[in-house]
Amino acid sequence: MRDRLLSLRIISLVILSLAVIYFAFTQTSTMPIQYTMSYESDGVNSEPTAGKAAPSAELIEPLNEQLLISAAASLKDVLQEIAEIYKSHTPGVAISFNFGASGTLQRQIEQGAPADIFISASPKQMDALESKGMILSESRTDILQNRLVLVIPANADKPASFESLFTVNRLALGDPASVPAGQYGEQVLNTFGLLDLLKAEGKIVLGSDVRTVLNWVETGNADAGIVYATDAFTTEEVRIVESAPEVSHDPIIYPAAVLAKSAGIEIALDFLNFLFSSDAAELFRQYGFTPLNEN
Repeated sequence: MRDRLLSLRIISLVILSLAVIYFAFTQTSTMPIQYTMSYESDGVNSEPTAGKAAPSAELIEPLNEQLLISAAASLKDVLQEIAEIYKSHTPGVAISFNFGASGTLQRQIEQGAPADIFISASPKQMDALESKGMILSESRTDILQNRLVLVIPANADKPASFESLFTVNRLALGDPASVPAGQYGEQVLNTFGLLDLLKAEGKIVLGSDVRTVLNWVETGNADAGIVYATDAFTTEEVRIVESAPEVSHDPIIYPAAVLAKSAGIEIALDFLNFLFSSDAAELFRQYGFTPLNEN
């Protein structure tokens, strides 16, 4: 996957260089030639080319790029930190985020919402976009793995396990229609034989995303909640009472890809590659994620 990303980025650089050369030979001598610099990664250099000697480094202007990333809500804190590090390496790149439930983001993209990169908390949403030709398949890669946990308010002592969830009055869960954590959570409840019982008794309350579920438990509006371990680590208002057995749900994998209609494919590929850097991997670990395919 790293080779595919690198190859695609090199092709983009070659096309860009050829376009600049063509522009230089077809315009009048009074037309100014603009030079930009691209972030250097994995030993690939982007050098200004316009049919004559490149200007000195002092004359090369920084990039003026906009990057919009639609990402699962559980990635909010860590991606914002990673973006700041990336921007320090790549002057002139403005990064904005659209965080939400992966299913909601998928529908937004399908309906034409602009985005350069999509990072989902489940392969399901990425599969749907790929089947419609809405992502660059060559850029798709799995970046992270997460865990599912049962949390209760910090000052509570029950329930103490998944098996005892039948005792709660309100169990908070992400809406399985759009929230991957809710889909995984239902799998766990089904494994313990509790899903139908809790539904029949009306004890499950559904949140629009995993952070909403976490907030309900923090404030005591729910007796317990099923969230990602990484979300539980962001607050002292809840405590983890049990981790879901890995065999009780599908692997929690976060895939990422560049959107086919991205207005800045080259910079999007570069940021995607940066997510596998040692700097990014260190931050992911600090937030409780398991990085995959680190450079």
